Amino acid sequence: MTSEHHDLIIIGGGVGGSALAGAMAEAGANVLVVEAETQFRDRVRGEAIMPWGVSEAKALGLEETLAKAGANPLIYWDSYQGADRSGHRDLVTTTKAGEAVQACYHPDLQEALLRRAEGLGATVRRGARVTGLSQEQVPVVTAEFRGRASKLTARLVVGADGRGSPVRTWAGFEVKRDPEQILVAGVLLEGVSLSEDATHAWLDTSTGYFVLNFPQGNGRTRAYLCYPAATEKRFSGRSDFPEMLGQSVRAGVPPDVYANAKPVGPLATFDGRSVWADRAYRNGVALIGDAAANTDPTWGQGLSMTLRDTRVLRDQLLATEDWKQASENYAESRQQYFRVVHTMENWQTQLLMETGPEADARRAKAFPTWREDRTRNPDTFLSGPGEPLDEAARRRFFGED
Repeated sequence: MTSEHHDLIIIGGGVGGSALAGAMAEAGANVLVVEAETQFRDRVRGEAIMPWGVSEAKALGLEETLAKAGANPLIYWDSYQGADRSGHRDLVTTTKAGEAVQACYHPDLQEALLRRAEGLGATVRRGARVTGLSQEQVPVVTAEFRGRASKLTARLVVGADGRGSPVRTWAGFEVKRDPEQILVAGVLLEGVSLSEDATHAWLDTSTGYFVLNFPQGNGRTRAYLCYPAATEKRFSGRSDFPEMLGQSVRAGVPPDVYANAKPVGPLATFDGRSVWADRAYRNGVALIGDAAANTDPTWGQGLSMTLRDTRVLRDQLLATEDWKQASENYAESRQQYFRVVHTMENWQTQLLMETGPEADARRAKAFPTWREDRTRNPDTFLSGPGEPLDEAARRRFFGED
């Protein structure tokens, strides 16, 4: 078994891991990225970077990389009631970030970021398998690459290995979970009849169904159907594609929108519940992105959270030689902004996607107050987790004050 030491070992070469690797290598750190996949594939993951996440990407110097990966700017957020467009929001002029949503094919974004990290000096090993992690005087990673086992040590190990993170388990992080509420089905389509400069959203509060379309340009659109987990239906594979589109039409999407739609990627459904580590640092190991917390994808915050994690951890590590304290500072900061996003997700789910007489009564109380004062509904999802959501904010949101 060979032995190596690095300043920083990042397990997972996806969006967060690669962005952090590039940032730290550019600053002169000795960085190793361990990535299991030799080629990234479509796994039906979130692909929309919200305006506040785009600001984080720019702070990381990733604007050119996003463009190279084919990111499509969605300047408008269009909401519909059936065939009628009920909202047409210009995100550049109305969000605090002053940015459009960026929709990008996830594998292309991963590839572009990983190549960027390597170009900036990070060592990247693809097709490598991490087999364990122990926390001694320094964290120790064991991995296999090209048939050879290695013992890897570092000042800091970062788990960027996504939902169900093995690093999170190996390092002994305490994990919390929300109750199951929403399932999210997604598929990449071509032939959808929608403008390519806007996000398109339909919400049917009577059934709790929410349909989202994020055009990627060049005739392709990532379509999602978010719906109550109590239905127990999970869409998967080509045979379920007509039923998924049919449910979307019943939720309000005009039939002509999907009349010529064809899948150009897998159809899959995943659990929308949030799963998170309460603190994102422990004994020489930090977590970023979905490894730290996968938020409910219904509300599209995953990539923006990942980019915020990357930027905050980078800033802390570059501010001091005491990386333990830097990582503790990162964990404290992350705990605060995750709490805001998570709280808003739960409020929105309760108000917009729960069904029945009690849910209808909540909406009847809240919606009129929103029309009178838009600030009652904080712009967290588009403008970012800027303000704490306390009891007073909750009462204003639900129209209880």
